[in-house]
Amino acid sequence: MSRLEKLLAQWKENPRFMANVTRWEVIPAREGSYCDFPPWLNSRLKEALIEHGIHRLYSHQASAVEAVNREENVVVVTPTASGKTLCYNLPVLNTIMAEPETRALYLFPTKALSQDQVAELRELGGGACPNLNAYTYDGDTEPGLRQSIRRAGNIVVTNPDMLHSAILPHHTKWIKLFQNLKFVVIDEMHQYRGVFGSHVANVIRRLKRICRFYGAAPQFILCSATIANPGELARLLIGEPVTAIIENGAPRAEKHFIFYNPPVVNRELGLRRSSLLEVRRMAAELVASNIQTIIFTRSRLGVELLLTYLQGGLKVKPGEDSGIRGYRGGYLPGERRAIEAGLRRGTIKAVVSTNALELGIDIGQLEACIMNGYPGSIASTWQQAGRAGRRSGVSLAVLVANSEPLNQYMVSNPDYFFGRTPERALANPDNLIILTNHVRCAAFELPFDEDELFGEAPVREILDFLEEEQVLYKSEGRYHWMEDAYPAEEISLRSATRENVVIVDITDPQPKVIGEIDRFSAPMLVHEEAIYMHGGRQYQVERLDFAEKKAFVRRVDVNYFTDANLAVDLKVLDIFKEEGGPVRRAWGEVRINALVSMFKKIRFHSHENIGAGPVNLPESEMHTTAFWISFPAASLGGMTPAAVEEGLAGLANLVPQVASLFLMGDPRDLRAVCQVKAPFTGLPTLFLYDNFPGGVGYSSEIYGIYRDIFQAARQVALNCRCSDGCPSCVGPSHQVGAHGKTHALQLLEVILS
Repeated sequence: MSRLEKLLAQWKENPRFMANVTRWEVIPAREGSYCDFPPWLNSRLKEALIEHGIHRLYSHQASAVEAVNREENVVVVTPTASGKTLCYNLPVLNTIMAEPETRALYLFPTKALSQDQVAELRELGGGACPNLNAYTYDGDTEPGLRQSIRRAGNIVVTNPDMLHSAILPHHTKWIKLFQNLKFVVIDEMHQYRGVFGSHVANVIRRLKRICRFYGAAPQFILCSATIANPGELARLLIGEPVTAIIENGAPRAEKHFIFYNPPVVNRELGLRRSSLLEVRRMAAELVASNIQTIIFTRSRLGVELLLTYLQGGLKVKPGEDSGIRGYRGGYLPGERRAIEAGLRRGTIKAVVSTNALELGIDIGQLEACIMNGYPGSIASTWQQAGRAGRRSGVSLAVLVANSEPLNQYMVSNPDYFFGRTPERALANPDNLIILTNHVRCAAFELPFDEDELFGEAPVREILDFLEEEQVLYKSEGRYHWMEDAYPAEEISLRSATRENVVIVDITDPQPKVIGEIDRFSAPMLVHEEAIYMHGGRQYQVERLDFAEKKAFVRRVDVNYFTDANLAVDLKVLDIFKEEGGPVRRAWGEVRINALVSMFKKIRFHSHENIGAGPVNLPESEMHTTAFWISFPAASLGGMTPAAVEEGLAGLANLVPQVASLFLMGDPRDLRAVCQVKAPFTGLPTLFLYDNFPGGVGYSSEIYGIYRDIFQAARQVALNCRCSDGCPSCVGPSHQVGAHGKTHALQLLEVILS
């Protein structure tokens, strides 16, 4: 019996632990389904595979390489650790060995994945194809190496950001690549959704446009974790028909999947013990049993709090390494590479991470995964759970629910999770702001013909607008770039904002940069007097310089962290669709004005509020899309204005959380605002808006499936044990009023009747 199996047996015999388990699912081991190597595969490549212990292909690998050999675009959709890499490496290497001038472009969503995959590619291809030139091309690539990559790289491994800003705008330096480009590989396709996916689809449109200019028409091979609409998303990204391969032939080891709901500490208020503290206890037991563990949490702050708690609770000799690390965006590249290497070597006992480690980076033989809070989608939950047990026998995944309504819905309805297919991935490449930005980039790269399509989108109106703005000039039916600016530099694929704020530690006489944060999040996390946490250490923000994009911090040792409040005002600008009835629903364009007005100080461990302070920062403005639902007086059955206000406040807390069940988005991607008498409708109104400039399709999707969402919201509220409102349903009574739950349920009945 392994160490993990012994600990699981102890947990099963512990009635206090089992009282909080809502589901203990044992996913049995499964044999693999195999096929012989295809007859057209190069004999040296077969020998290299056999040397690596691969004597046959999994059935999905065989199906994929045969489809690629038939010159079809392919998307392979199988779980973590199912050998998707071979689905593209085999046909690419086989073609390069037959035609040495062949070029391939590999796109991964992160630099870490790119470097990880190049090492694997060289290991496989080195013996069979000794002259193979496979290189990573990203921001860390040495300037002296870049020219040789452009000239001689058979396989260029990069990320969409680098393709967007450094390769496509300089395509004349990459003639060898574009003239001979036969394959484009897009891995971790499920990551390309929402804003990021909308941008990437436009980057692919620009790539294909340049390929046509040089006489190439590359074939696309995409790989994805399990999502509901892989073929649809793949077609959206590449603008071409795709063959979807979804049957997994890889073997599977036994996995224990536990749904754990922390105990109720105040039944009347519906308050549960903090999920963070429950995760800390479980992780400490796993580390003490020498079981290598990954802990996922939803936020940067969560990473730093758990890291602080775990490192503080571990008994180590002075100067001895605890073997526990944090991993998140904002850490410098060297820190992240060292952590990845430590996980592979087994010198790191546990890592606390945001979803940055959810992707397929090789991080060794982890046995256990703990998720602090529902990751936001079924697809992401399976991805995170799959990070444990990639090579070992029995593995463990634990989902520890927090008090949010979405978490409580999932943990109270485990059949929903285990019986439902993952969500649809949404993206909107024709979002006007995103599309216009990429038309600008494409016009910089090559002139536009006046009737030219960009992907499938007609862009004549955008080109005429850019001509009026004197960005382009028109001559003989073609639009040419005329600005001095370099447009790709101004556009971030990852967020609505273009720039990051760097965090500068001024504790020592010599200041040093310790991290970075996107400009949109900066007012919430690095306002003056905020406690910024990094690597388990606490820093107080002394000054936030927005003009210079710098936050200056100093090391401190305090017993609290900070959390800021965001005040939002919404105005309707245009209606795209609307429908009347007992309640009125609509979808349209809105303007959001947001202001970070104050922050709270929250004590470590007990999480009690111990103080507050103002935040003096300017208001930000954003145009986006929203769904809204309004209640005519006749539908409210005599509810008082105060009751309606409480009910709306409850729905604003509850509905965005539940809606993310139906959309493959983070609950933070969708926000709610309620107005007791909305200036635009003149009625009590609930607005749900996309938390990105221009919107990415969430609110329009809600317009079509609103009844399903409000039905699920009603179920969450009815199933919650609290008497009248708590964080697990409509929000605590001090936020939504003494009868917020009752009145929210009344409004839900009005909507659903």
